[in-house]
Amino acid sequence: MDLLIIVVNKEEHFEKVLSILVESGVSGATIFDTEGLGHFLAYEVPIFAGLRKFVGERKSVNKTIMTLLDRKETFLRFKKLLAEENIDFTKPGIGIIMTVPVSEVIKAKDESE
Repeated sequence: MDLLIIVVNKEEHFEKVLSILVESGVSGATIFDTEGLGHFLAYEVPIFAGLRKFVGERKSVNKTIMTLLDRKETFLRFKKLLAEENIDFTKPGIGIIMTVPVSEVIKAKDESE
């Protein structure tokens, strides 16, 4: 089992990424707003205000999606569908996708994310 973490920086891709997740077989996920360290420091910590010229204008927060994957095939299908939609996370500013091995999960058997 793996934990899939997706940080979407481009708002215009967020809904499509969610749609692709569902099409890949993901039935539950946790979604939350996040912000990069550079942006946070530049706009929330006065001593780092000089960073603003490097990190750009204040923007809305990123969207982070977390879900557990029981099968590797789900992730492979997800990556294939992303490619078909021309959503390329290897390009700057799109976001990041990672998987982390999970050795144990404790939750109710019928509980969805």
